[in-house]
Amino acid sequence: MDGFLTIGQPAAVKAVRGMLGSHVPHAVLLSGPAAVGKQQLALDLAAGLLCTGATGASRPCRACRSCRMVEHGNHPDLHRLDPDGPGGQVRIGNSHHPEPGTVRWLASQLALLAVEAGGRVAIIRDAHRMNEDAQSALLKTLEEPPLGATIILCTDDDERLMPTVRSRCARLRLGPVGPRDIEQLLASRGLADAPTGARLARLAAGRPGLAVAYASAPDAEGIRGEITRTLLDLSGRATAARLHGARDLLTRSAELATLLAGALTGQASDPAPRARGRGAARPRPSTPEESTNGPDPATTGAEAASAPGASAPGGSRAPAAERRRALATLLDAWRELARDLALAQAGAADEIREVALLEEIEAAARRLPPGAGGEALARLLRADELLGANVSPELLLDVLLVHWPQAAPAA
Repeated sequence: MDGFLTIGQPAAVKAVRGMLGSHVPHAVLLSGPAAVGKQQLALDLAAGLLCTGATGASRPCRACRSCRMVEHGNHPDLHRLDPDGPGGQVRIGNSHHPEPGTVRWLASQLALLAVEAGGRVAIIRDAHRMNEDAQSALLKTLEEPPLGATIILCTDDDERLMPTVRSRCARLRLGPVGPRDIEQLLASRGLADAPTGARLARLAAGRPGLAVAYASAPDAEGIRGEITRTLLDLSGRATAARLHGARDLLTRSAELATLLAGALTGQASDPAPRARGRGAARPRPSTPEESTNGPDPATTGAEAASAPGASAPGGSRAPAAERRRALATLLDAWRELARDLALAQAGAADEIREVALLEEIEAAARRLPPGAGGEALARLLRADELLGANVSPELLLDVLLVHWPQAAPAA
């Protein structure tokens, strides 16, 4: 039985097997686009390191007590550090009494003896969300690692890590996953029927985690389609109308971001696997007690308060981190639309990912100036970089809307 649960990453899996069969470095850096399987590969490596039912490259066995504890998330020697707090940062923590979930707390845990047989393992999710102080604190542990400790860093952007941190890690790069692998993953988990799985696999653009998130959050795909249709509609509008629609775009993107974030972290409001597709039963709404995300925003008014640019209680805007997350979600859908428009203009409509909107995209592409889709895609890719450099999300959105290609009126 193959003990690795990572899909569609044969080169990275082979490298990790090689480590388990010979020597595992004290620090491993897994980099690649969001939701392509870095977390799963990190868990596979952790399970292999902590496995007591097999040896060498045969690990993990997935049957021993240690493997089961890793799978259930309660192994005492496996520590996970996730972004939290304002801005979603991986925090450094207090130097005298480091609180749990911080870099300094992690260092103190790794210095202890293992509870079970074997060593200790730490997984840092979104390691690029450590500021320089947090990275400097981690660097001390990387330079003088405790005996038997392994640190696995997962990052969407390794360039945001200090060179000294990167140089002390064995580095593995993960790429997009093929659609067939994603379809099989959705089917194996009972999340989607065959037609829906094929559609979500294309929509996810090589990111199995995103496909699972869409399948786990039934309303997400509908909101994504609504955002795409709005963008298509705005291509035929004047500048004033485009800017007027910015608030609604960000509001819906904030809702989509919340749904996907909950599903990606295993906190979807309805976590039970359900087949989706034409004729599939719609899940009933969860109660606050059933949802780890709290009450349904539609019943609390939190939906409007969390929208970027909207007024939160007391008249203040939503936190900057939420506004930026909403625009990042919008940019993801927007880039895919620009890509599809460029493909349609190039006569490659069979490669369009938004298959549910194929006719609308082809019609819009015919009304755009030649090459407009490709130019828009380049601009949106640059916008993603600017958002990462802390440019104002509202200003960035206004500029993008003004420069969104102008379509000729429909005949």
